Amino acid sequence: MRRIVKPAAGLAAALAVLCQMAGAQAADAVKIGVLTDMSSVYSDFGGKGSVIAAELAIEDAGGKVLGQPVGLVSADHQNKADIGVTAALKWFDDEGVQALFDVSNSGISLALQDVIMKRDKIAVFSGANNKSLTGDKCTTNGLIWGYDGYALAKGNVEGIFKSNPGSSWFFLTVDYASGHGLEGDTISVIEKLGGTVKGAVRFPLGTNDFSSFLLQAQGSGADVIALVAGGSDVRNMIKQADEFGIAQAGQRIAPLFFTVNDIQGLGLDATRGMPVVADFYWDQTDGTRAFAERFKARHGKVPTDVQATVYSSVLHYLKAVEAAGTTRTQAVLAKMKAMPVNDFMTDGATIRADGRLMRDMYYFEVKSPAESKYPLDYLAQKTTIPGAEAYRPAAESDCPLLKP
Repeated sequence: MRRIVKPAAGLAAALAVLCQMAGAQAADAVKIGVLTDMSSVYSDFGGKGSVIAAELAIEDAGGKVLGQPVGLVSADHQNKADIGVTAALKWFDDEGVQALFDVSNSGISLALQDVIMKRDKIAVFSGANNKSLTGDKCTTNGLIWGYDGYALAKGNVEGIFKSNPGSSWFFLTVDYASGHGLEGDTISVIEKLGGTVKGAVRFPLGTNDFSSFLLQAQGSGADVIALVAGGSDVRNMIKQADEFGIAQAGQRIAPLFFTVNDIQGLGLDATRGMPVVADFYWDQTDGTRAFAERFKARHGKVPTDVQATVYSSVLHYLKAVEAAGTTRTQAVLAKMKAMPVNDFMTDGATIRADGRLMRDMYYFEVKSPAESKYPLDYLAQKTTIPGAEAYRPAAESDCPLLKP
């Protein structure tokens, strides 16, 4: 009885070709993730709005890249590093995600720097300001797309010193790495400009009663009370400071991170004159207003700067994948870093070797009720801080990627 082997060999070869084709198709399918705070103190300026921003970017890229639909997943990290890292690993190892965006938490972002290097994936951070991200913990695969602690510190202090030079400061600081870093950066700028620091107190994330902390700040007699916090924490502090009449007595309340949503929730009476340092404001240009209108139609609110930078980073990533002709990480990163970033809020910005996008920042102050002429007309732009000046100079950085 004869054995016929050629067809079996041909079948095996055909199956091998099919497997290679399937592998190539899988490699070229684009899938991204938005990892953010969906349920806690930072959900208002990231959260579901960041997912919507990513959806809009995918739509503006045509919904497809390399001929394949763009997939999008999202997860709530609950401001816990173990939950955030577990979600990212599941995406990378089991679900084919090549890049993740947002995060909005410096501690989780720092933990992810190690993950993305081991898995050779990409993370683009918005709303994470810890200096280690572009300092001693910098990586080739982690990019910082929005503000950082140095930019917030420099913008706020220099803006306030224009009307109150040599002022004294007291800090109310959230007690984790991001808060400590922003406080330290701000103190450095204050001291460089000839100001003084009268003290600081730290509080746990998610605190409800700030009365004892505010009384210490009030008792210090400092000209400026800096609030190193965000989300519901900063809103609660400002509400309670208003109840104590702190600003009315002459001390200036300066939240170092503040959004339009915060102002809307608190009202102009409670926030007038407060500083805002951001890379985006919905009412800056025709382009920002058009994006805000699309975003608000879907989300019910105008976008925050974090949500806007999620849009910008996702769109640039998708452009880079198309230009690279592949989803392979190093090829995409090379294109992301070679291509200038251009979108409705960004004009020709470039990515520095430490992952820092060198985009312009802006110093605003909150308008009074009399100055506001229409709904959500909250901010008066005072200064533009060019990207080349807004961030920590390379010579002062601990990032080994910036060393000669």
